[in-house]
Amino acid sequence: MNDSVRRSWQADMIAPLCDQGVSKQSSFVEGKVDYEGSEILMLHISAQGLYRAFINGQRVGDDQLTPGWTCYNDRIAYQSYDVTSLVRQGTNTIRIWLGDGWFRSALMWRELLTTNTWGDRIAAIAEFEAGGKVVSKTDSTWKSGLTPITSSGIYYGEDYDAREEDQSADQGVEVIEFDTSLLVPHETSAVKELVPIAPVRTWTDAERRTIYDFAQNVGGYPRISVTGKTGAKVLIEFSEVVGPRNEFDNRNYRSARASATYVLKGEGTETWSPAFTFFGFRFARVTITGDAEVQSIQSVPISSVPEAKGGFTCGELLANRLVENTVWSQRGNFIEVPTDCPQRDERLGWTGDAQVFAGTACWLADSHSFLRKYMRDLMNDQRSNGAISHFSPDPTLLNPNTDDNEWAGSTGWGDAITVIPWQLYLHYGDKEVLRECFPAMLKWLDYVWSISDGPLVFPSKEFNGEGFSFGDWLQPVGDNRKPRPTIGDDCAATLYHFISNDLAANIGRIIGEEDKAQACADRAAEIKKAFIREYFTGSGRLAHNDQTSYALAFLHDLVPAEYYEQAKVNFRRVVEDANYLIGTGFIGTPALLPALTKLGMNDIAEKVFLNKEVPGWLYQVAQGATTIWERWDAIGPDGTIYDPLMNSYNHYAYGAVCQWLFEAVGGVAPSETSPGFDEVSINPQILPAFGSVSMWHECRHGRIEAGWTLDDDTVTYHLTLPVGCTGRLTANPARKHVRIDGAATDVPESGATLGSGHHEVTFNLVS
Repeated sequence: MNDSVRRSWQADMIAPLCDQGVSKQSSFVEGKVDYEGSEILMLHISAQGLYRAFINGQRVGDDQLTPGWTCYNDRIAYQSYDVTSLVRQGTNTIRIWLGDGWFRSALMWRELLTTNTWGDRIAAIAEFEAGGKVVSKTDSTWKSGLTPITSSGIYYGEDYDAREEDQSADQGVEVIEFDTSLLVPHETSAVKELVPIAPVRTWTDAERRTIYDFAQNVGGYPRISVTGKTGAKVLIEFSEVVGPRNEFDNRNYRSARASATYVLKGEGTETWSPAFTFFGFRFARVTITGDAEVQSIQSVPISSVPEAKGGFTCGELLANRLVENTVWSQRGNFIEVPTDCPQRDERLGWTGDAQVFAGTACWLADSHSFLRKYMRDLMNDQRSNGAISHFSPDPTLLNPNTDDNEWAGSTGWGDAITVIPWQLYLHYGDKEVLRECFPAMLKWLDYVWSISDGPLVFPSKEFNGEGFSFGDWLQPVGDNRKPRPTIGDDCAATLYHFISNDLAANIGRIIGEEDKAQACADRAAEIKKAFIREYFTGSGRLAHNDQTSYALAFLHDLVPAEYYEQAKVNFRRVVEDANYLIGTGFIGTPALLPALTKLGMNDIAEKVFLNKEVPGWLYQVAQGATTIWERWDAIGPDGTIYDPLMNSYNHYAYGAVCQWLFEAVGGVAPSETSPGFDEVSINPQILPAFGSVSMWHECRHGRIEAGWTLDDDTVTYHLTLPVGCTGRLTANPARKHVRIDGAATDVPESGATLGSGHHEVTFNLVS
């Protein structure tokens, strides 16, 4: 973070003396601000933990889960609000509620659950500024008290007792040691509420508990309106799925309590939603104890990226829903950091998930600042030997019982440090993120090379051993009586070591680090030579003969010319022998269809994508999914829930296929030579079974629209480019009789240039 944007703070970080510790009743701090005049009054505010501020009883802003989640030992975000409309002439009261949040509530999972990760004191820091002067600030004169939130936690949920509202500030505060240089302006957009969702159906179970179906899995929380007598309690539990007989089932939440309770004050209609937590859910189960009645209940989604920036539709309705599911998975998991899931005892910023999804994330939402902020967390958590954390912010790093090399160093996961900055460069033209991350990239590459002291990488098989690799995580094997082939850890690690060295070479050249770029290029060449020698037979067969190996090798140009044609035959055969069922996991899936279309095997890509059996993208949609599943077989055809101990119904990784839908099927891809959509590559792949295709994307220049229709063998492709964006129609041997805006065109090898505005391209498919 540039030091020039940091504030010089006069305020103290103050902790409430009434704080009872983690998981106990929430506290607040309270002070006064005198306001005389008409100047704009700004509030600059942050906290250890989470905060929610009120001036004269009115809430400040509508941001959620502030100040957000960072590596708190490296930096803590602060927010700035214009609060002029909330104050009156004279003395005003500011009350700041505090919650445990990510700072000290339980993180990790099961036996690894840890509390007080970044500290054991919740506290607030705030300054009021008018006319360039600080007019009030947190200091030792402030008071503290207890809020109606009797317990809260990221995994726990929240309990609220309305009878304890309006408590007085009857205790003091303690000024605690705090380095204000850690405070930085919020580096990404604040978490916001989306439009609330009403339930579409309701039923009562055998215990007379009411179950609500909101028809959409989200990351968010409930909002209830209730009436009843003092002391009556409403318990709300959550789940992502119900069983075959509509039975409520949240076993996959594991040790996360993930519930909310509200105790009534007994005064008219009471409306409430949690302040310091969120849940992953589609269903809510309500149990009422005492005399109370729920008047209404809503599901309130929240996200750091609430606004859609891209869309894709085609003639296959299940495919359209898949894209929508991916949007919802991104929203529910892009809450301050790109998490794996929003529901169970995990919710961590897993690097592998983020790196395979980064391209899709940038198509579907403005993910620029969000992912750049995540890169800073990643770099802070990088180990001294160069290993990248499996997840970041990393709750294990400050744990004295954790070895420095644990929870770090997996290829495909750690390669987020090269892949994500590259995607930010392609989509937003951001060279600064390349410069900022380049030293960390080199440290990572040196670490991976050191695992086996050479170009081939042989990871440890022990979970926390040197260079342990997740490989192609959750790669399906088919019938366990005769499983299909899967990639080896060494092959997967070596492939990704090449990918990252190749990317780093490009990045080094772009930012003017020529010597280091050449060193990475030389290393990539050495890895490629060793890869070919180790993993290819003389007949062009890859050692593991699996979909992931072929897809990654072809996509990243690791197949030598002498093996190329036979390897294509082998790749096709592997997919056909699997009856077009997906045979890839986390790292292979994003590469599978792009590799097939790159090789001109659109017929195979079409069958794989449109397959409606398990494992397949459209299978889960046909089963009623409204977000992307963690496992291909998360629910059986009969509705049976598979392995609830590791099963999430909101994991965005496999939604990475949307990048292929935009770039290959929609035909618009960002350019390496003119990034940030200054120029786009135009090369639509026509898959007849899609019927017709339409896509749009809001880039930094404006709205791009594209789509095609097919009439027999004639394709009509419509394209609209905003001012500042040009297109380059790629030469493609699958097209003949090309006409651009009515004029017959021989597309040169270098491509045909299309300026801003609307274009119609027609051509015939080569049979």
